[in-house]
Amino acid sequence: MLHSKPPFPDALYSAAHVRDLDARLIAAGTPGIELMQRAAHAAWRAIRRRWPDGQELTVLAGHGNNAADGYLIAVLAKRAGWKVTVLAVGCCAVLTGDAEAAYKEALSEQVDVQDWHQQTLSGIIVDALLGTGLKDEVLPPYAHVIELINDSGLPVVAVDIPSGLCADTGHTLGVAVRAELTVTFIGLKVGLFTGDAADLVGELVFDDLQADRVLVEQTPVSVTRLDASNLPTLNPRPRTAHKGMFGRVLVIGGDLGFGGAALLSTESTLRSGAGMVTLATRPEHVSAALTRFPEVMTAGVSSANQLMALIEPATVLVVGPGMGQHSWGRSLLSAAANAERAQVWDADALNQLAAGFVQLPRDCVITPHPGEAARLLDISTQEVQADRPAAARALAKKFNAVCVLKGSGSLIASPAGQLALADHGHPAMATGGLGDVLSGVIGALLAQQMPAFEAACLAVWLHALAGEKCGASGRGMAAADLIPVIRKLLEEHRPCLS
Repeated sequence: MLHSKPPFPDALYSAAHVRDLDARLIAAGTPGIELMQRAAHAAWRAIRRRWPDGQELTVLAGHGNNAADGYLIAVLAKRAGWKVTVLAVGCCAVLTGDAEAAYKEALSEQVDVQDWHQQTLSGIIVDALLGTGLKDEVLPPYAHVIELINDSGLPVVAVDIPSGLCADTGHTLGVAVRAELTVTFIGLKVGLFTGDAADLVGELVFDDLQADRVLVEQTPVSVTRLDASNLPTLNPRPRTAHKGMFGRVLVIGGDLGFGGAALLSTESTLRSGAGMVTLATRPEHVSAALTRFPEVMTAGVSSANQLMALIEPATVLVVGPGMGQHSWGRSLLSAAANAERAQVWDADALNQLAAGFVQLPRDCVITPHPGEAARLLDISTQEVQADRPAAARALAKKFNAVCVLKGSGSLIASPAGQLALADHGHPAMATGGLGDVLSGVIGALLAQQMPAFEAACLAVWLHALAGEKCGASGRGMAAADLIPVIRKLLEEHRPCLS
């Protein structure tokens, strides 16, 4: 998803809170039709910038305020000399208030308004069908219209949100418009940044419609979008710093056949600034680990008893990368679960947690992907993806832990309900090992005394932005490619020396 006007505001809102803000703006003295006019002008400016040679516009209009924006955009295009057609999918007779006023203005400007009869689409398509109020699956005739829009191959601009995309969750409600450009207003909606949004929103343009800042600041924020300006930071290091000041991380994992996962997590822990790093893995993997990074204290362990001596000096445990679900991994996980240390649990540690073999200790960060989240909540992956914010919060509450729900628009939830979102990333990140890298970064930040929620937020942002930068080279990215980029980004964000 390309954000055309960075930086965006940090605050992401639910659709209900944006509607409430809209109502309070009107009550404070800004007429609703004036807000609609501002929205239409913002969308029209974005259309002209995106398609400077355009000459034809087809508006697909529903029957609410989203349709009203579409009618007013049609007026502006008509005045500019474009060929304009409005296809009214929603019945014009039911329009009331400001929406009716917008419709009548279009008629007064001699805009060609036709009832929808499956006409051939042409020009630039304006999706003004359903807006942000949609909660349930799209019904006919709208579902059919959306399919025709997607099959048309024509450029599409969505007004406020692509029709069929849930504004609160980013979930496709049966079918949704695939837009090249989305122009959204007043407040950024959560659903524009997570779930299916990346495949549907296209370029995103935001206009606050000159909303009163005081009223905006009074609006409850649902999710905080992570940005360089609001990220937590590590303190600069004194010139007298020594390794004992920055924690000792113990990475536990790497069963037979899965040694690479533990090595990736170990390397990212080391490169993200942990003072000392120890790897507890299968004895068969020790030589490979020593060859890859002699700086790490690598121990071959065959039982939980051998692990106990390594846990004792550790300040943070990273548990699960390549651990497997057999007796070796279970015994090591049981020992970790009984240790009173800050911990990061990933991969097979989460699968064993879901199966009920262990209890999660205090002060943990868990990092499930949607499938692991589904097992932890005993629901389907589809249910997790249908409401990712709710799933992240539910996991944090259930396990009294900071939860990182990975995926497009990764979410970080605290047990108290605080929710943050990272909107960076790249499709080239769809490869094995990236979660192992992330767990190591979180562990390193915890070791440097960053609180769990802050450590998770910073790590997820670093990881996602590194993936975006590496992904610019295209397919074939390897998880290890991210590690030097993360190190560089961490230094750029807050230099080691002040």
